[in-house]
Amino acid sequence: MARQLESDRILFGAVVVLVLLGALMVFSASAVMASEKFGTSYYFLIRQLLWAGVGLAAMVLLMNLDYRRLRHPLLIFPALGLQLILLVVVLFADRSHNTHRWLHLGPAGFQPSELSKIVLVIFLAYFLELRKGAVNDGKHTLAPIALVVGASVALVLKEPDFGTSLAIALVVAAMLFAAGLRLAYFGYAALAVVPALYLLVYHVGYRYKRILAFLNPYDDPLGKGFQIIQSFIAVGTGGITGMGLMEGKQKLFYLPEPHTDFIFAVVGEEFGFVGALVLLGLFGVILWRGLRAAVGCTNEFGRLLAVGLTVMIVGQALVNISVVLGLLPTKGIPLPLVSYGGSSLLMTLLAVGILLNVSQHSS
Repeated sequence: MARQLESDRILFGAVVVLVLLGALMVFSASAVMASEKFGTSYYFLIRQLLWAGVGLAAMVLLMNLDYRRLRHPLLIFPALGLQLILLVVVLFADRSHNTHRWLHLGPAGFQPSELSKIVLVIFLAYFLELRKGAVNDGKHTLAPIALVVGASVALVLKEPDFGTSLAIALVVAAMLFAAGLRLAYFGYAALAVVPALYLLVYHVGYRYKRILAFLNPYDDPLGKGFQIIQSFIAVGTGGITGMGLMEGKQKLFYLPEPHTDFIFAVVGEEFGFVGALVLLGLFGVILWRGLRAAVGCTNEFGRLLAVGLTVMIVGQALVNISVVLGLLPTKGIPLPLVSYGGSSLLMTLLAVGILLNVSQHSS
């Protein structure tokens, strides 16, 4: 008798709570700014809720669609081609915040790099399953992966979007490690990447300034160090239990991008250490249940898919939180499921839907 499929209610619940908490914090962080710019305090909240509704519906759809259907090459390779085309097209789009990251479809905006993350995870899971037992073959396994991933990362860097490029690299490394890649190859990759990082950071003015701000933000408190200092003040002001919802002060035109990249600082100010710990705990639940699904999966494709999607979500969350706390240099990378941003929220919920389906088929 076939086993009845059951959804992972713990994972599902943690994600829904994060989405609702995110909408609440988006409103708290953006209400005054939205009122000043758009004449209504609910501007960002309404848009976030609309994207959340679409994303949750898509998540439920995918959690009821057998993930093994994603294994088909007639789906994977056109998707790879599409994401590369979109990454090229976006370079010719209008600049926003001095970058070419957004494609605008009427009132909605979409970041092709968000789609790229999911497509690359599915491709790697498919390809590494095909090459199971031969993951350390440089010519037939690692070279094709380097070509596909390298092309995507190069286009994302061209936007420029250094943070997303690093997020993609983290996911790829995790999946290769899970597939059995020898540690020596990671050492070789690190040696090859160091010169590239030097050129991308120390020879690009604004990135170099971010490194200086990371090392000592108080050298230029009103310039390059302003953003991270305001984040420190917000988090430090919150104390143990916070100032209360809507009571934070740093979001009032002091903390740049309080509803997107630095929303964790608003959480820390308004809900304190306790609220920050709860938020971290919810991402910890996603990590636990995602890796649990990977361990219990009965095939290599599903196992690697679960690893890649889990690291994609939790890894990006840890990078964002580390930036807010001054543990990493400033990067324009949102907090998954919480920060304002339609394409990020939608793509993350799609990833969760796939992960939920993998968990249904795990033992």
